Amino acid sequence: MEPELAEDDRPPKTLTIEEYYRHVWRPDCDFVDGRSEERNLGTYPHSATVTALLWQLSDKQKPWRVMPLPSLRVRVSPTRVRVPDVCVIVRGAPDEQVLTNPPIAVIEVLEEEDRFSSTMEKLRDFEQFGVGWIWVIDPRRHKVMRYFEGGLELVRDAEFVVPGKPVRVVLSELFAELDRR
Repeated sequence: MEPELAEDDRPPKTLTIEEYYRHVWRPDCDFVDGRSEERNLGTYPHSATVTALLWQLSDKQKPWRVMPLPSLRVRVSPTRVRVPDVCVIVRGAPDEQVLTNPPIAVIEVLEEEDRFSSTMEKLRDFEQFGVGWIWVIDPRRHKVMRYFEGGLELVRDAEFVVPGKPVRVVLSELFAELDRR
């Protein structure tokens, strides 16, 4: 017996926010001003990076009451919903199917197909929504950048952290995990 293929239930290019909310799209997408925008994901480097991030942020953070979540919808404005690769929220925050309050941090993992202008627009949406800590990881080049005041700066430290919060990723451990196959 042949295995069944996963259903591909992509949204129409244009739709209302109510239509967007009524469905769980496969793969999920961003909603931007009445349009659906596909997210690039599904390659090994992307998936391995998200998994490694979840491990690092979960295992060491349990006592500090934060939770990393992959691919959770975040309503960044009345007409935009973004789906970050990883967002970090406070444990015990109200359960929301779509976040309406800024998470502590957002982490985007680059795919080869990601366009710079689209990525920057998404990061700008997170910043304007009030997310104070936004990182971009390029798993192929082992580079991490922080989005800050409309631009990207290379993270040269051994880790990225949120000062005063229990969010910490040791970059050598992250990249060592990605190099294990």
